[in-house]
This record gives sequence, C-alpha cells and structure tokens, in this order.
Amino acid sequence: MQETTLRQRLSSDTATLWIIGLAFTLIHIATSGRYGFHRDELLTYTNALHLDWCYVVYPPITAWLARAELAVFGTGLVGYRFLAAVAIGLVAVLAGLIARQLGGKRRAMVVAAVAASIGGPVVFSGSFLSYMTFDMLCWAVVAWCTACLLRSQDPRWWLAIGAAVGLGIMSKYTMLFLVAGLLGGMLLTPNRRFLRSIWFWAGAALALAIISPIIFWQFQHHFVGLDWAKSIHARDVRMGRTDYFLPNQLWKATNPATVPIWCAGLWFLFATQLGKPFRLLGWMYVIPLLAFLAARGREYYLSPAYPMLLAAGAVWGEHRLASLSPRAAAVLLRVTRNSMIVGGLATFAVVAPIPPVNSAWWRAAEAVNGQDFSMEIGWPQLAATVAHVRDTLSPDARAHLGILVGDDGEEGAVNLYGRAYGLPAAISGMNSNWLRGYGDPPPQTLITVGMDPDFLERNFLNCAWAAHLSNPYGIVNQSLGGYSEVYVCGPPRQGWPHFWKNFQYFG
Repeated sequence: MQETTLRQRLSSDTATLWIIGLAFTLIHIATSGRYGFHRDELLTYTNALHLDWCYVVYPPITAWLARAELAVFGTGLVGYRFLAAVAIGLVAVLAGLIARQLGGKRRAMVVAAVAASIGGPVVFSGSFLSYMTFDMLCWAVVAWCTACLLRSQDPRWWLAIGAAVGLGIMSKYTMLFLVAGLLGGMLLTPNRRFLRSIWFWAGAALALAIISPIIFWQFQHHFVGLDWAKSIHARDVRMGRTDYFLPNQLWKATNPATVPIWCAGLWFLFATQLGKPFRLLGWMYVIPLLAFLAARGREYYLSPAYPMLLAAGAVWGEHRLASLSPRAAAVLLRVTRNSMIVGGLATFAVVAPIPPVNSAWWRAAEAVNGQDFSMEIGWPQLAATVAHVRDTLSPDARAHLGILVGDDGEEGAVNLYGRAYGLPAAISGMNSNWLRGYGDPPPQTLITVGMDPDFLERNFLNCAWAAHLSNPYGIVNQSLGGYSEVYVCGPPRQGWPHFWKNFQYFG
C-alpha cells in the first residue's frame, strides 16, 4: 500500500514538474564547473565581501546570496553557481504551475516547464551567478501569484504578489516594468475592481516596506544608481546593443523553437474566451514590451516575461489538440517535441559553458553569445602576474603597496585569487568600489591592471611597464578592454584626495 502511494505521488502532475525542474538544475550544476568565474561574478564576489543594503550596479539580493554561498561552499565555482541553477529549476516548475492555474493539464504543464527552460537568457542565467537569474525567478513568482489571484478571485493573493514584487525589486530594478504591466493591465481589465480592496493596498505597502532600505541607501548616496543606469544605457545605445529589440525577441530573448508557443499564448490571452479571465497576464507582457521598446532596452530585459506566455500557449495548444483528429494531434505533438529537443540542445550547445576552450565550437559559441565565455578566462593568471610583479619590488615599496585596477572583474580577481599570494585588496574607481575609497594609509606604490597608459602617465608619478597579462589558451578576455599591460607607478601627482574625487566612473 505504501509503495503504491509513493508511486502515485511520484507520478502526479506536481511531482512531474519538480522532476523537470530538478533535471534542469542538475544539468546546470553539472556544467557549471568549467572555465572560471565570469567578470560579473567577480563583481558580485567583491560586493559580497562588503555587505550593504544596496550597490551602485544593483540592489542587494544577489550579493547577499553570493555571501551565503561563500559561507557554505567556499570559493568553488560549482558552489558559487549553485543557487543560480536552483533558481532556473524553480522557473521551470513555476511555468508549469502557471499553466495549471490557466486550466492546463499534465501535457500543458510539461510543455510549459520545458519550453521555459531552454531560452537563451534562461540557459545563460542558470550557468553563472547573476542578478538576471533571480530577476527571472521573481517575475515567474509574480506571474504565478497573479494567475492564482485571477483563478481564485481571492484578494489575499495581493500579499504574495506584493512580497514577490518587493523581492524582485531587491534583485533587479527592471521588476518595475512588470509592475507597470500589472497596474496597467488592472486598469485595462475588470480587475480594476481590486483597487478597492484593502488586500491590494496591503500588498503594495508590503512591497514598499521590503524595498525601503534600498530607497534610503540611494537617497544617502545621491541616487547614484540612476547615474549608473544612465551611463550604461548611453553606452549600450552607442554600441548598438539596443538595436533590433523586436526581432531579437524571436531568437535572443527566447528560443526560436518556442516562438509559436508564446505567440499562441498571446492569442489565448487576448483572443479566446478561455483566456479572457487571465487577460491581465497578457498585459503584463505587452506593456513591458512597449516600455522597453520606447526606452531602448536590451532584448534580454524582457526574457523573464516569457514563462507565463509559454504557459498560456501550452494551455491553448492542449485545448487545440482536443479538437484535432488523433493522427493530426500525434503529428503536432511530435513536431513540438522534436523542435523543442533540437532547439534546447542547440541553445545549451552555444550558451552553456560546455565547448572545449578555444575550439572551433567555442569560437562559434562566442560569436553567438556575445563573447561571454572569454570573460571567464585568465583571472587566476592575472592574480599570479600581479603577485610576480609585487615580488620584484623593493621591501619599502611592498610595505606601502596598492593594486589599482580599471574594472570590477579585475578587482574581483585580485581579491579572490590574490589571497593565496598575500596581495592586498584591489582598489578601483568603478561603481561601488569608488565608494569604498583607496585605503588608509594611502598606498605610495601602485601595481596597475587594465588601465590606459596615457591616463596613468598624466595622473601618477614614475610609471613603468612591468608585465603583460596572458593565459595558456591565448584567449583575449574582453572585459580587459584591450589594456593587458601591467604597470608600476608612484602616487597620484596631485595627491589621493584630489585624484579620487574625480576618479568615479561606471561600467
């Protein structure tokens, strides 16, 4: 009897979703130990060493979770990426649960879970620790809670929505675009009646309470996060990274194999009677889409919105199958299954850290994914080179030594790998590092990494070339910005306070 009950539980729809989520989590864990830390992970590593209520680049949750992983797993790459893999597994589960709330049965739930797990940004987010990862999870949680609200009409769900929105903003500010979709969708549907519910306002108050520490932090720091966002947005526009936002939704923000499914989801939500009660979810996609388009956002900013559309499309497809002949239904199912298998394998092949370093496969993947793999190469060698340069200095120079770097990734590499060599913590003018200052007492001898030699010559005394950064693979790490030479310099020509005051920059 107990064995039968266990078998029934394991074969239930919910258990199937958890098995799918666990499978994708294990796939990401199995592939997460290759290469090395990504430049953005090293940024988070340094922030995790300096816990705060907010950071220049992002709200605090990513750094907090990184600190927890470091406490539990140490500095191993697999452990550092563990929660990212778990989060993406949960996105798969939530996509299936959304499909169930929309009226879907097992087939729709499975299709939604798998389709939500094979988009390019989703695969990438499961492969390294990033605020993108937890942003995706929080969007999925808000969508699921909203689907539960719409199905049950129980206004108490607004408390859960408010909590999820608050945590989402604590992960990434683009959650505000989903909030705009949620509020706009309420006004455009009969759900505007919830504005008269005390539970709606309680949920809003809860969200505001959760994010109040970052509002206070930004106020204390003159809303430096806005300055960072303006700087990065101007850079992205200048470099063409915001071009082709709409076409890129078809292959960069999702997976080409799943485009028919999420398009069917839009049809289900806006053009069918079955989807009409859940039309708010459709506006939670359309309004952010238009807002990102108007603001010239990057294509992956909208990727967290697709799990709910894929769930809706899977439900529509399940109902459509019921109206087809058995033969036609079998053909459609086979085409859907095979396209998702091929699309999923192709996406993992070029986005997940799988190809052998510097192979033809690697170079092809680099061309597709924007050279992110190269940003995981060469960091231990960087720290070793800095340590070698340090060892060539006089005892007096080593006693008053600082390491000045141009990028968050270089700072994180020195802080992470430099501990084994006894290197001091790096200093930088980028992002939150500028707020932490240049140390007390100020360094009198500097080893510089990733800095423009002309800038060094103008601002520091006695600069001399010391070494060249390299790695065994001959890979050019794109985050170095072409500055692969290491210099040794004296202190700033006009003193540290004057130099540091004008040294803040964003990246």
